[in-house]
Amino acid sequence: MICGALLNDTVEDTETTAEELTREFGQEIRDIVMDVTDDKTIEDKQKRKQLQIEHAAHISEPAKLVKLADKISNLRDVANDPPADWDLERRHQYFDWAKRVIDQLRGVHPDLELLFDQAYSLRR
Repeated sequence: MICGALLNDTVEDTETTAEELTREFGQEIRDIVMDVTDDKTIEDKQKRKQLQIEHAAHISEPAKLVKLADKISNLRDVANDPPADWDLERRHQYFDWAKRVIDQLRGVHPDLELLFDQAYSLRR
């Protein structure tokens, strides 16, 4: 799970393929990474975001934990040091979308969910 967490953005942000992940790290880690990877072949960003919400409930438990941790980190970053070109409305949209994703994972890890809720409370 830790390897999956460390590699969670690899396919989205680099030229790395799922096959390379399997070869280098094994099927289990590849599956975690692919469960949390946004499908960039879908050009419509809103559709991709909606699919993440719909898909979240169906990913593996290790992937759910990675997704929770990633969203906690992302919300903290957006709250404390948002991208320069994100106005308040864009930040609110991100927070609300992240909550919709995480709401699909509820029940997997109460402590992480509490940390997410605390990070969500930074929405401003």
